[in-house]
Amino acid sequence: AVQLVESGGDSVQAGGSLRLSCHGSGFRVSYAMAWFRQAPGKEREAVAAFIYPPRGNIYYVDSVKGRFTISHDQNENTLILQMTNLKSEDTAMYYCAAGFRDRGVSWSEESLYGHWGQGTRVTVLS
Repeated sequence: AVQLVESGGDSVQAGGSLRLSCHGSGFRVSYAMAWFRQAPGKEREAVAAFIYPPRGNIYYVDSVKGRFTISHDQNENTLILQMTNLKSEDTAMYYCAAGFRDRGVSWSEESLYGHWGQGTRVTVLS
């Protein structure tokens, strides 16, 4: 069975950094993997996505461009989100998601992803 397990969430001061990891099991190749987040009282939003070759692309929501970096460790089948210069508005539960085929929707659409992790909490203290 496909499983996604996130780790790395923590409480950090504004301006600090965190590295989130999402280990995938039960599969070796996917179409796309992404990080979403849900802040208290808000809807879940897409943060960053890694679209695998042959299409190959990386996407970020505007609010994290220049601060967050998404990458994939193929050997470990682990999706990584390196977050720097964290702001209070980054406080949220962060979820990893995987999709296995092109569904003809944007990278930021939840419907692209059929598998989700349980989440890891990030709290940024101002």
